[in-house]
Amino acid sequence: MKFTKRLEKIPPYPFAELDKKRNAAVAKGLDVINLGVGDPDLPTPGKIIETLCREAANPENHQYPSYEGMPAFREAAVAWLKRRFGVEIDSKEEIVSLIGSKEGIAHIFPAFVQLGDIALVPSPAYPVYNVSTILADGTPYIMPLRKRNGYLPDLDSIPPEALNKARIMFINYPNNPTAATASLEFFKKVVAFAREHNIALCHDNAYSELTFDGYVAPSILQVEGAKDVAVEFHSLSKTYCMTGWRIGFAAGNKEIIAGLSRVKTNVDSGLFQAIQYAGITAMNEVEDEVEEMRKTFQERRDVLVKGIKSLGWEVEAPRATFYLWLPVPSDETAVDFCSRVIEETGVVITPGVGFGKEGEGFFRIAYCKKRARLEEAVDRLSKIKV
Repeated sequence: MKFTKRLEKIPPYPFAELDKKRNAAVAKGLDVINLGVGDPDLPTPGKIIETLCREAANPENHQYPSYEGMPAFREAAVAWLKRRFGVEIDSKEEIVSLIGSKEGIAHIFPAFVQLGDIALVPSPAYPVYNVSTILADGTPYIMPLRKRNGYLPDLDSIPPEALNKARIMFINYPNNPTAATASLEFFKKVVAFAREHNIALCHDNAYSELTFDGYVAPSILQVEGAKDVAVEFHSLSKTYCMTGWRIGFAAGNKEIIAGLSRVKTNVDSGLFQAIQYAGITAMNEVEDEVEEMRKTFQERRDVLVKGIKSLGWEVEAPRATFYLWLPVPSDETAVDFCSRVIEETGVVITPGVGFGKEGEGFFRIAYCKKRARLEEAVDRLSKIKV
């Protein structure tokens, strides 16, 4: 069989490659500590599970769900956005349920990008932005995220020839993989930029609730006029430790939502209603549990940052996400260093280049393991020669 040219342009998904290396380490008998994937190890709050079990047994939820999401789920998401960010969203036209935000991100590109079009995508970044551009026959224009700019894109450096063909733009703050944050002032600048160049602006806000030290992440929808050009993607995965449940939503500009919905109605049949009911419970009833989760991840962050500093490696304590973004402490490439770490210690970390070429020279650590395992990981890393 021969793959299409678009598929040949797509590199292997970095986390799938990590799984191969992890499995090889396990086969060698190593006790693997996987700090490579951002998958919370904390259990989903009990109230959410109880709702799922109850609603899964209800025959009314066993048929096809609505394509856009149950009215009750969309209304709960709208109410959550109002409580959390003070933004007003129309539950009928400005929001759609998603089978996880990754699915929604992938499906928005065919609605706005075609052959000859450009998508403005950051690097390093969640790989789905770049890959989905290619799958839509578009051309990614890379916006480098560099430390000297606080890992924010330099909008003024994008050339006119790219802007003339740009149809969509993705940003993501709090950021994966760098853990950088963005201010409301930056969002105002991006909204004005998108309006000036008639670009559909998409903000991936999956980590909005995973914040520390009193920091509160903003929504791009808080910017006056944002709904003229922007939508925001939210995921229940990280906030409520529901990564395996696959549930989220997108909200904002009704034309962009309509485009995303048209793609989705032709390629999926909506989100299982029992999971939607569980999502309603998550957004309405477990804020105390979410606060405890935040405290747990902040404690883990502090333990890991202290340990990494004791090795003499460069590291900063982030205000959000559960990632550390570090420069490679040797003269190796990111892939060579991370491969050596896995082979010699059984600690899985992610090479930055897996998030795009601008990630070369860096690696990411996800602190999604218990404190004792993080301390063990630091002890193993201390034996790596750099």
